[in-house]
Amino acid sequence: MTVSPVRRRFAAFALFFLPGLAMASWVTRTPDVRDLLGASTGRMGLVLFGLSVGSMVGILCSGPLVARWGARPVIAAGTLATAAGSGVIGLGAGTGSDVAVALGLALIGLGMGGGEVALNIEGAEVERLLGRSTLPAMHGFYSLGTVVGAVAGMLLTAVSFPVLWHLVVVTAVVLAVLVPVIRYVPAGVGRRTGTGPKERDTARPAVWREPKLLLIGGIILALAMAEGTANDWLPLVMVDGHGFDAALGSAVYAVFAAAMTVGRFAGGPFVDRYGRAAALCASAVVGALGIALVILVDHQGVAAAAAVLWGIGASLGFPVALSAAGDSGDDSAARVSLAATVGYVAFLVGPPSLGQLGEHFGLRNALFLVLALVVAAAFATPAARSARTGVRATRPGDAPGDAPAEALPERHGH
Repeated sequence: MTVSPVRRRFAAFALFFLPGLAMASWVTRTPDVRDLLGASTGRMGLVLFGLSVGSMVGILCSGPLVARWGARPVIAAGTLATAAGSGVIGLGAGTGSDVAVALGLALIGLGMGGGEVALNIEGAEVERLLGRSTLPAMHGFYSLGTVVGAVAGMLLTAVSFPVLWHLVVVTAVVLAVLVPVIRYVPAGVGRRTGTGPKERDTARPAVWREPKLLLIGGIILALAMAEGTANDWLPLVMVDGHGFDAALGSAVYAVFAAAMTVGRFAGGPFVDRYGRAAALCASAVVGALGIALVILVDHQGVAAAAAVLWGIGASLGFPVALSAAGDSGDDSAARVSLAATVGYVAFLVGPPSLGQLGEHFGLRNALFLVLALVVAAAFATPAARSARTGVRATRPGDAPGDAPAEALPERHGH
């Protein structure tokens, strides 16, 4: 079945929305799950370790699986694992089983870590076919899913709705959307067609050794670190570092998430107008300004406003840099897979590392590491200029050396 790029885009929107919904639904019920388990902070840390293990396995396995089978089965399996994980967490909480909750978290981590790398490969291909920037909006649907899941979770928590039935409903919703939507992801996207031993041995090292792609990977690492740090630590930074109470600290994080969502939905036209390199440079500069204000200015109003700058700055970094990685040379799927893996590893490893720094130097001072990475990324953004030029390399408003997406020739073989 031939699927139009427009239908594939809407399918990607839905498939990005689902993991955001599932993750936020679990996160908002974390205090209730802890109470149902009767877990101490130490025991809860061990339970949460299941998420880290599952995520790392999914991230590391996704690229080879896509290369072997294509993106569609990996996306389907990842989304099914995410749905199953939500239900298993609910059952574990309902029965007071630490092991079951940890297993459910491992399934969610496995599904998200593996499925989202494959989703980004499909998203980059859809963007190429449509000839305009769409990955930011796709990631915007993930952010929208987190907002919807968080609001629903807060409301259900307020009325003491049982965790078990809440997460079972989330499982049902994910499955109900996945079944009709997955057929709009064509078979074979991202699958390697070459089977010769020489090609298998040389394709991946050639990608890893390219300086341009490594620079783009560095941009992704820095901006994913900025996003992941806020997701994990921003409320505590506001409480411990700026004296907010817990409710206002959470409210500042909600403002950050809203800024991320708006930035992703509004960012596509900016990328099309000014080019990827300019968009990434602007993102890094705005994000660095927000982080610097949070660190250096001891004023609650400034800190809250800085969270908006931080969110807008982090919003475009990951999706736009992924798009640039896919367009940096041949074998787009392998390039997107590599770049996405770097980004998700940064999401997973970076924030806990900051926790260790924060233990010794304070959370605000620990943010200097993130600030340094984001500033360095701003200087690396020229690497995101397109390596490919079509018949018409520029148009009014395009960044020099950054061809508009519709001027890029089609690539085949993946």
